[in-house]
Amino acid sequence: MKDIKDTLIIGAGLSGLTVAWKLRQLPEHSFLLLEQSEKTGGAIWSHSENGYLAEGGPHGFLDNCPESRALLEESGLEQECVRAPLARFVRYVCMNGSLKLIPQTPAKILAAPLISPLEKLRVVADLWKKPLAGEPTVSEWVRYRFGKALLPYVDAVFTGTYAGDLERLVIDGVMPGVRQIEKEHGSVIRGLLKKMKGARNTKKGTKKSLPAMTSFPQGMTRLGERLSQDLIPGKELLTSCSVNALSRTNGCWQVETGQGNFRAHNLVLALPVNRALALLAGLGTPPPQTKIAEAKIVTIALGFGAGASLPPGFGYLTPEQEQRFCLGALFSSNMFPQRAPAGHILLEALVGGRRHPERLQIDDANLIKEAVRDLRQLLNLPGEPTYSRVLRPGGGIPQLEGGYPALLQWRNTLMQKEKGLYVTGFGWEGIGLNDMIKTAFRVSEAIKEGEQDSGEQEAAIKKVYF
Repeated sequence: MKDIKDTLIIGAGLSGLTVAWKLRQLPEHSFLLLEQSEKTGGAIWSHSENGYLAEGGPHGFLDNCPESRALLEESGLEQECVRAPLARFVRYVCMNGSLKLIPQTPAKILAAPLISPLEKLRVVADLWKKPLAGEPTVSEWVRYRFGKALLPYVDAVFTGTYAGDLERLVIDGVMPGVRQIEKEHGSVIRGLLKKMKGARNTKKGTKKSLPAMTSFPQGMTRLGERLSQDLIPGKELLTSCSVNALSRTNGCWQVETGQGNFRAHNLVLALPVNRALALLAGLGTPPPQTKIAEAKIVTIALGFGAGASLPPGFGYLTPEQEQRFCLGALFSSNMFPQRAPAGHILLEALVGGRRHPERLQIDDANLIKEAVRDLRQLLNLPGEPTYSRVLRPGGGIPQLEGGYPALLQWRNTLMQKEKGLYVTGFGWEGIGLNDMIKTAFRVSEAIKEGEQDSGEQEAAIKKVYF
């Protein structure tokens, strides 16, 4: 049995690394970060080959989260960032077999000919719609509040974030802040207008601007590398260490691993939802569900040479009604410099998701063939690819579908009941990098103050950016 630590952290993905980063700033606070794989970073991994730089996981994060900005400043990564401002980089949705540009501000969206004038009037009917009862899916909720004309665009949004199915994702899970506004004000539009008015009164003189997509010259892998580089191997970080079981005995948490048993006063489970549930199953009241659905996608990185070109912007997304092979594509060499050799372009196509898991079973050669065929119908890509690589993920994206709100409440109750237990990580309060950093900051602060984390906070209103 090892010496008792102040805190044990299970999982060296972004959540666990951020908690470790913050705890390392506390004098005399001993902690140990346990990771089952050989490397840190979790779902974040970049692939560099033949002058191309692609991402097997997240491609970046928006710089509109105070906690993420603080982490960049504290770590010195602020000096390394590369940014693609949304104000300059447009996005597209594939509609009726062609790319339709989507503005990034509400006023421009209203003015754009995305839906007919009559369908725009139907959106305003939200002002007279009572809050929808129960736990509606995103599709049910949008159709009820705003009309079916918006569904393809909403579909594209949740394809881009969750690779999910709006017929199964629940609005209370993916947009709890908007759902709360609906319940409080009886109308989403009315509630948003009141919030905007309040924000204007408190931020007079502040210049409004769109956020920027943020990454690093070496790719997103750099974030995990920096957060782990100062951790002392064996003392603060232990890799290739699989956790088998956990329990609480005599006021301490005990963790059984393939490299021995460890004890601590605090235990942070910084794991994706399903991996956390497997370890939590024996504690207290059983969870309302033992696992949630996941969506896996493959990234197909494609390079093209002379004659090929990309439209300006980030890339495009495709709603299911278009019946295309690719969920969309990122115009990587547009966004960030040096992602492709001189005179070449790089785009990354996304395939699979919640609706089409069968496509992940296709071999690499045919995946590339089908993706190129699909992309060529929308983009100027003459000739054969000068580079191609299929990047297959190890894990999936948690899907916040039916029952998720109850599962989240179960977690919150468990953390209040079990002293020193903190449950965070991929899928617990969102799936974005900003979500995980924000929650990790809150957990770290609770540990610092010797408090339990209720997991309950005011649901934030997340702005939608295509």
